[in-house]
This record gives sequence, structure tokens and C-alpha cells, in this order.
Amino acid sequence: MKQKINWKNWLMDNIVMVIFLAFTIVGLMLSNGEGFTFLVSELSSRFFRNAFLVLSLIIPVLAGLGLNFGIVIGAMAGQIAIVAVRYFYIGGLGGFFLCLLVATPLAVLFGFFTGKLYNNTKGQEMISGLIVGYFANGLYQFLFLFVIGYIIHVSATNPLIRPTGTGIRTTVDLVPVEEGGLKYALDNVWKVPLMWVILISAVLILAYLVLRYLKKKDRNAFIGNAAACVAAIAFSAWAITTRSGLILIKVPMATGLFIVALCVFTQAIMKTKLGQDFRSVGQNQHIAEASGINVDRTRMIAVILSTVLAAWGQIIFLQNTGTLNSYGAHTQIGMFSVAALLVGGASISKATIKQAMIGTLLFNAMFIMSPEVGQAVFGQPLLGEYFRTFMVYGVIGLALGLYAWRGNKKTEIHI
Repeated sequence: MKQKINWKNWLMDNIVMVIFLAFTIVGLMLSNGEGFTFLVSELSSRFFRNAFLVLSLIIPVLAGLGLNFGIVIGAMAGQIAIVAVRYFYIGGLGGFFLCLLVATPLAVLFGFFTGKLYNNTKGQEMISGLIVGYFANGLYQFLFLFVIGYIIHVSATNPLIRPTGTGIRTTVDLVPVEEGGLKYALDNVWKVPLMWVILISAVLILAYLVLRYLKKKDRNAFIGNAAACVAAIAFSAWAITTRSGLILIKVPMATGLFIVALCVFTQAIMKTKLGQDFRSVGQNQHIAEASGINVDRTRMIAVILSTVLAAWGQIIFLQNTGTLNSYGAHTQIGMFSVAALLVGGASISKATIKQAMIGTLLFNAMFIMSPEVGQAVFGQPLLGEYFRTFMVYGVIGLALGLYAWRGNKKTEIHI
């Protein structure tokens, strides 16, 4: 018997996503000229820049740690690695991979201590993550302002070091890869037109869906996903054949392969014994412990993995922007990544790769369209900038409020 969709429940579960989608559509309607082409161009750039960081949040959610605001500590590890590598003038793709190598043990160490804190503050991991992020930021500032120069002797002539010979400059230019720097070190390896990427990806996904349908006969899941793939194929084919301005947009495939690899890794690890332990601990720690699972150790591994992935994600992010804001680049990473995940429909206890991808797209679409809405409605693009901050904290507050409300409703029903 065909099950009817309860649209009221669906809307309540996806209200944040609907708000952001509506905001993006309104922004497109209010923009003039090349609004859509501009949106796609900027969105593709921001997606490849941010997706890795958002994906790093999934494993802690599944392990029952909630939204890991502590990934800011992983971002600090990535930035320390970049400064160390850039100080010795090591650039290019080799410099990029050296940054990953240097950041990994630092992130493992930071993740270990963060995991120890989370295990001692069970049930309060999110607020603990925020506080430990502020504490770690103080140590990070102390390292970059005082330790480097006074304790760790450095060359005052190095472009990273302040003229006084102490501390790192506020803004560090990572220098284009052609000049021996780290800017676009990964992005420039291999670039492909976006429309061809969408076309080929949609065809492959559609083929996979058909094979899966023939095997499992899951009609409900097949129809919606297949329709989306067909729409993507038709759109990309139209853009290519009409030689629309969209065909000029190119995307960094090497960065995309990193994102795909993380998606595959996340899916694969959840099918292992460790992944099953993550799920068991996330569902009920007491039952998991009674089943012989070392709860604290499992949670620790989840935090370490998330911290390492966040460090790598921050390195990918910064090589794309090409500039390191030494004292502020990491500060909003936790908030923005958490908000993006929530926009995709995730919650404190459930998150998927699909939700992370959708959330990254919609969240960054809001960022791009905010100035357009501010200009059209208020005549001042700057108001759109203020609206961004409101949306970030508003999304987190609304999502957490809805999660608590749904939990209370379920409790009332059981009573």
C-alpha cells in the first residue's frame, strides 16, 4: 500500500531548508542581468571551498556528540601547518601535501584533548566545544603573537613575520602557486567546465539509481532522485548546446576528488565495526556499554577523526582563498559549518552526506544573494551583510529549538 506523505511533518522537519531556498529564489528574482550565471559561478567556487569542512561534522553527530563546534581547533592546526610550511618557502602541490602531513599529528593531539573533555562533559558537548574553542584561540593567539619570535627564533626579514621580529603578520599572502606559493595549489591541478561535470555526474548517478531500483525495487526512493538527475542532465545539456555563459564556469576537479573521497570514506567507515560502534553509541550509550563497546574510546576516535578532517578542510579552504587572516580565519569556521549542515536538514542526532551537500549549497547561496536582497529591498547592499550574521545564528537557534520541540512532543506521546 502506497504511503502518503505527511506534508505538515515534512515542512516542520525541513523548515530551515525551505526558508533558505525561498530566500535564494527571492534574491534571484530581485537581481538583474546575469544574476543566475553569477550565482552559479560564485556558488560552485564556495561549494568546493567549504564542503570538506561541513562533511567533517558528520561522524561526531552519528557518534552522539552532537554538532562539533570544536572543529575550530582542527582549523587552528591547519593554519599552524600552513604558517610552518610557508615560512620555509615550500609551495606548490608538494607544499600543500606537506601542510596536510604537518597538520595531521597536531590535529590528532588537539582532538585527543578535546575528546577527553567531551567524555567528561557528556550531554554538554556542544557548549563544551564552544568554550574549548575560545580557550584554544587564546593559546593560538599567544603562540602567534609572542612565542614565535621571543621563544621560537625566526628571521625578521621573512614576509610572514612582523617587522619587529616577533609574531606573525595579521594577513599572510599565500602567493600563487606559479610563484612558489600555496594559493590554488590544489585547485589549479585540474579544472573542468562545470556543466560537463554536472552532466557526467548526473548520468552516472542515474545509472546507479536504475541498477539499485532493479535490485531493491524501492520505487519511492527512486522516483524523486531519478527526476532530479534527469533535470540536471537536461539543464546541463541545454547549457552546453546553447553555449550559455554557464559553460565558461570551471571547477577544481582535484578538490572535488578530495570531497568525493571523504564522502566514500564516511560511507565506508560506517559499514565497519567502528562505524557500527559509532551508531550504537549515538543511539544509546548505556546499551552500547552493556554490549561490550568502549564508549569513551569510540567517542574519542570520532572527535579525533573530525578534528583531523577539519584541519585538512581548513587547508583546502585557505589555498582557495589565497590569503590567511592569521588571527581570525578560524573563528567562524565552527558556526558557519554547523549552520550549513543544519540548513540541509540535519539535526543534533542525525546527519547524512546528502544533507551536508544540500546545506552547503543553500547556505552559500544565501551568502551570495544577501547583498542583492539588501540592495533591492533597502537600497543598501551592506544591510544584506548584516542579514548574513542574523541568518547564521538564527538557523542554529531555530534548528535546536525545533529539535527540542520534537523531542518534547515524542515524550508527551509516550507518556
